Parts: sequence; structure tokens; C-alpha cells
Amino acid sequence: MLYEHRGKRPAVDPSAWVAPTAVLCGDVRVGADCAIGFGAVLSAESGSISLGRQCVVMENAVLKASRRAPVAIGNHVLIGPRAYLSGCRIEDDAFLATGVAIFNDAVIGARAEIRINGVVHLRTRVPPDATVPIGWIAVGDPAAILPPGEHERIWAIQEPLDFPKWVFGLERPPPGATIMPELTRRYAALLRGHRDDKEIG
Repeated sequence: MLYEHRGKRPAVDPSAWVAPTAVLCGDVRVGADCAIGFGAVLSAESGSISLGRQCVVMENAVLKASRRAPVAIGNHVLIGPRAYLSGCRIEDDAFLATGVAIFNDAVIGARAEIRINGVVHLRTRVPPDATVPIGWIAVGDPAAILPPGEHERIWAIQEPLDFPKWVFGLERPPPGATIMPELTRRYAALLRGHRDDKEIG
């Protein structure tokens, strides 16, 4: 299903295939010979999503873009089932396995592999030809690639990247306080903007 959002419509190359249960919303550009699998969601809310040539977006993957964080996918990229990509850049020939999560302003270099359930934090740069092993975490620029049990080392790099400020424009709260009421107010207002979306035949 294709939807116009805030006056922007998806553009799909005639040689590409989009499954009937996939959703493309807003400024989404799908290049030649791409395939978008069943249940995939490509939602360009206030930004853009672009896919190069011969990309594969498998079942139930989610790609989300915002004004400050577009999604740019190079050529010959495979995005596995249940992957989640938000506002990132993926260079040519990268392989993103089942269940990966890649966050805002991350860059995945050419020919890199993010294996099953790998995580790439925001503002992280994974170099060309690198591998993030199954379930491991990449964080920082250049990326430190660490096992999930290394929480203290991960947090030491992740904390200064300031996820709440970078993504939501909110200061990290002091201990015992929360940003969740303001975060959910803002994000719900953004999502309610889809009320006026128009399905395109």
C-alpha cells in the first residue's frame, strides 16, 4: 500500500516489486530491481527514504525517516526480516541480518555485515568490511564493537552520544525524574499527523 503524507508520495521504479501488504508512506524512493517483502514498513514522516538498485527489504522490516534523520540505502543492500532502521545511511553491498537495529545518524560502511540481532547505536560509524557479530553492539565513531555483556564499556561510549537530546530534543533527566510525558506527547502528535494520509491506487 502506498500513502501520500504531507503532500509527498512514494516513487517506485517500474522494475521494482512491492508486496501488497508492505506500506510505503511519504517521500520514499525505491530504485530499479528492488524487492520489498510482505509486511515491510517504509515510513518517511518528515524526511526521506531512498533505496538504490537491487535492494531487498525482507518481511516485517521497518525503515523510518524524520526531517533531521533521513534514511539512505545504497545499491545491493539486503535488509533482513524484522530489522529496524531509523534515520541512518547504509552504503553499497552491506548485509543487515534478521532483527538488526540501526539508529539515527549511524553509517554502515560498504560491504559491512551486521549479523542477527546486532545493534548499531546512534551517531555510530561502522567501517567498510567490518562485522558486528550475532547479538553484539557497535557504538561510537569509529565504532567499538562489543558483546552485550560489556554494558559498562558500552554505556561509557553511548552516554555522551546523548540519545534523548539527539533524537527527541530533550535533556536527559536527573535520577528519579522522567522525560516520558513530554517525549510521548511530542511523538504521539507526530504520529497523529498520519490521520490525513491518502492511499494511492
